[in-house]
Amino acid sequence: MGAKFTAPAGGETQAGQPSVRLLFSALMLVMLLSALDQTIVSTALPTIVGELGGLDKLSWVVTAYILASTIVVPLYGKFGDLFGRKIVLQTAIGLFLAGSALCGLAQNMTQLVLMRALQGLGGGGLLVVSMAAIADVVPPASRGRYQGLFGGVFGLATVLGPLIGGFIVQHASWRWIFYINLPLGILALLVIGMVFSASNRRKRHQIDYLGAFYLSLTLLCIILFTSQGGTVLAWSNPQLWCILAFALVGVGGFIYEERIASEPIIPLSLFRDRSFLLCSLIGFIIGMSLFGSVTFLPLYLQVVKNATPTEAGLQLLPLMGGLLATSAASGRMISRTGRYRFFPIAGTLLAFAGMTLLTTITTHSPTWHLYLFTCLLGMGLGMVMQVLVLAVQNSVSPGLIGVATSGVTLFRSVGGSIGVALFGAVFTHILQSNLLRLLPEGTPLPRELNPVAVHHLPQAIRNDYLQAFGAAIHAAFTMAAGVIVLAFVLSWLLREAPLRGGAA
Repeated sequence: MGAKFTAPAGGETQAGQPSVRLLFSALMLVMLLSALDQTIVSTALPTIVGELGGLDKLSWVVTAYILASTIVVPLYGKFGDLFGRKIVLQTAIGLFLAGSALCGLAQNMTQLVLMRALQGLGGGGLLVVSMAAIADVVPPASRGRYQGLFGGVFGLATVLGPLIGGFIVQHASWRWIFYINLPLGILALLVIGMVFSASNRRKRHQIDYLGAFYLSLTLLCIILFTSQGGTVLAWSNPQLWCILAFALVGVGGFIYEERIASEPIIPLSLFRDRSFLLCSLIGFIIGMSLFGSVTFLPLYLQVVKNATPTEAGLQLLPLMGGLLATSAASGRMISRTGRYRFFPIAGTLLAFAGMTLLTTITTHSPTWHLYLFTCLLGMGLGMVMQVLVLAVQNSVSPGLIGVATSGVTLFRSVGGSIGVALFGAVFTHILQSNLLRLLPEGTPLPRELNPVAVHHLPQAIRNDYLQAFGAAIHAAFTMAAGVIVLAFVLSWLLREAPLRGGAA
């Protein structure tokens, strides 16, 4: 390890480890900082697009952050060993804060997307170090409740993001959703400065930069292909298929490099571990569903249900409550019983039920329907997310815990990136097709997705627009429900393994 954790006198645990509570508080603060910004912009997107323009780049405001944080996830673990975990965390927070400040100063959508990517380069380090560090001091048999609380904080931030974003947009400028990160980030820096104490021990590493390049190329091309196919570029456009060809080259190059690299980003031997492979695939699907739903629900609420940004955020509280409750409860039950296989199975089934029911929501549906269905979705996701990390950490050798944790986190983040881009492309395509079908040619429509402008349309045109918009959102939800079925099937293949009793 590149840093040791210090605690006040008397803060030692029975196992002689540093105070887990003090360490855990610092890690949760860092996790909150990273996870919050994955979704805080979702309720602000209509307002941002209305001011800056660029409806075609709407999903990229979310995708750029998730994609950038995903690419750097595998590198941060080794940077921590090479340079020391404390300085790596502080550098990541510095990048995150610089990106936040520049996002608030953006004058057009392109600038905002680029600065969101800079934010993500820092945010990815905060996320993966927080996820892996708890495994250093807590044995798997006791880790369930800690990982459950981590899942709760991640879920809390994921769903609290739209609420905070909506409140800020309604009562101040949308730019403050980025500026608000500055005091929180400075607080995180102070906590890390007190909790982490630099160690002179360093472990020499050879950073797999070529592997990182191939991984970045693959992810970027896949996101471009899924987000632009059928919308920005026609399916018959050679440029689109050239992008896919580069993605395949990236995949081939990554696999080749990981086979010959002395210290690969993701050792290919990990994929021979049944638990790692299954948890990575399930995590990928859960990432698609979680970020896809949380990104588009506030849009639906503001445009179709005529909710204010704050109301749209508040109406996601049942999703947050369900996720937080089941994440914490499942962690405690796993620590008590030592069994975890049941939770991904039940969780994916609940998530499928919630997502399927969301496709039935119409402009005339009572609000409690939405609350119930999003609560079911949240309960399902909460039973799955952190259990996957626990299962992987329990199945691999202690020396691979860090890279295995970052691997599962990577696949979940990749799923989120692809989910937002893919669902965004489906949403845009269905909306445009329905508008062409329902409205007479030449009908004036808002140039950008501005809820206020939509609700000032003439009555007949507004009803047709809302019908088209609702159908587009339902198509995205239907796709999300379909992929959750695959996660449910895969969860049955997980094997129960006794939780180890020793710390890593």
